[in-house]
Amino acid sequence: MIRKITATVIAASALIAFGASGQPARKVAPKPAARPSGSLNWAVTSAATPEGNHVLGNPAAKLRVIEFVSYTCPHCSHFETESEGQLKIGMIAPGKGAVEVRNFVRDPVDMTVALITNCVAPSKFFQLHTAFMRLQPQWIGPLATSTEAQRQRWMTGAFTTRTRAIASDFKFYEFMAARGMDRQTLDRCLANEALANKLAQQTDYAVDKLGVTGTPSFMIDGILLAGTYDWASLRPQIMARLD
Repeated sequence: MIRKITATVIAASALIAFGASGQPARKVAPKPAARPSGSLNWAVTSAATPEGNHVLGNPAAKLRVIEFVSYTCPHCSHFETESEGQLKIGMIAPGKGAVEVRNFVRDPVDMTVALITNCVAPSKFFQLHTAFMRLQPQWIGPLATSTEAQRQRWMTGAFTTRTRAIASDFKFYEFMAARGMDRQTLDRCLANEALANKLAQQTDYAVDKLGVTGTPSFMIDGILLAGTYDWASLRPQIMARLD
């Protein structure tokens, strides 16, 4: 079952203190003209929104599924594995719909991974996002086996010291080296406190303004889907809108 999260828990456990609960009004950017469905594989077309979230697929598609996900959420990892192929083949690739991923930060480790995935070029976000999600069982072990001393390193001290400690304990340096990012580049990503504040504020906004209480959660047509926390419950709602 979905893990419920309140604004109080988030504020207490996030890597940095959340900012104001409100978020600036959404910038309305003109949508690019839709290319004819079938003229290309939209499943390899990605872009960033004005708010900094990430969209995979035809940006002008009538159907957009918004996912609120956390990298340390096992249900999010399961959803990614179960849904990715079906979403790409049946909805995204032919241009019928798009998926927008919004980070919902739950804890310091989640924040550290989000700093990494949001540090790369928008065109590379989904490849890295999928890797962290699908391989979560391989890297998340220290979350359960860490010592008290390790957890203190994650929660106290200078911002960059904390993120680098997490990256070291969870072997993110090795994880990213295997994907072409050297240690110096990764350290710059982990030092981006402005991005951390932005991600925290976006999470706060999702809680206070949109009613998101846990992950994964989904929105379609601006409506938060009640009782929808996995692929089995989301799939029929997507199919009904594709008919």
